[in-house]
Amino acid sequence: MSLPAWAQVSPQRRAHVERVVAQLDEWARAMHVPAREHDRWRRAGWLHDALRDAPLGDRLAHGPAAADRARAEGERDQGVIDAVRYHTIGFAGWDDVGRMLFLADFLEPGRDASGAPSDRAELARRVPAERDAVMREVARRRIEWVLSSGWPLRPETVAFWNGLVGRSPP
Repeated sequence: MSLPAWAQVSPQRRAHVERVVAQLDEWARAMHVPAREHDRWRRAGWLHDALRDAPLGDRLAHGPAAADRARAEGERDQGVIDAVRYHTIGFAGWDDVGRMLFLADFLEPGRDASGAPSDRAELARRVPAERDAVMREVARRRIEWVLSSGWPLRPETVAFWNGLVGRSPP
């Protein structure tokens, strides 16, 4: 699989998607993931930013739009659909494909190109043995970024975080 024919991505975005898929491939090999599950990870990786450069008017609309388009084009795996739909905000109902896409999207090596010091490579290296701990750290960083940007947390993000830390709201 590769980017779908309906994708709207810049060359830079295509390179990001390719790095996300390569990261998922690396982890699948290291974690001895069965071929069927590995295929799910790859499909989600190719689809997650397929409409990132489409004129949607909302920076968070590309995941839901790509999920809806993938379903319309024949994707039937709800885990893949949920992974694509919520990859930027988190989702408490994810199975492994959503969790791995969330990690790969944040930890792919091209995100280090900004020149800022980063320990993303170290976090990525730890994923096969310490996925859940790295997941909490990545979610924390994403939430801190949203908060520092002055944007509200989405209810899905709050539920995702609460599930990661094993707490429900008071």
